[in-house]
Amino acid sequence: MHWTIGLLALAGGMAAASGAFAQQTDCKNPQTQMEMTSCEQDRYDTADKALNEQWKKTRAQTADVDTNLEEKDRGAEKALLTAQRAWISYRDAECQAEGFQARGGSMEPMLVAGCLANLTDKRTKELKELSDALGN
Repeated sequence: MHWTIGLLALAGGMAAASGAFAQQTDCKNPQTQMEMTSCEQDRYDTADKALNEQWKKTRAQTADVDTNLEEKDRGAEKALLTAQRAWISYRDAECQAEGFQARGGSMEPMLVAGCLANLTDKRTKELKELSDALGN
């Protein structure tokens, strides 16, 4: 029991230190591997939020397209959902593969996070272009 409480306290302390560390990191000029990894993770977190916002808009538009079609012609929202699920599988596998450039090393998490950020930014742009083409 004491062991579990000690582990939880250690994890909480590490999380607090990590949060403080992230606030102090200058991502325009990171100096350590830990800072570089933190910056790439922050970049991915930002990209993921933007993707989720765009996803909601684009999915709503495809649902709207479906409502304006005859039953036999519907499927825009389902096609988008299928594509997004396939893209997520691709993104995760691609970035895992990129991480193998430094497998087991301190650079691996940075490479994976950077890949996730890049591919997520690209997908957000693709969803925005689809949204623009749908005209809503």
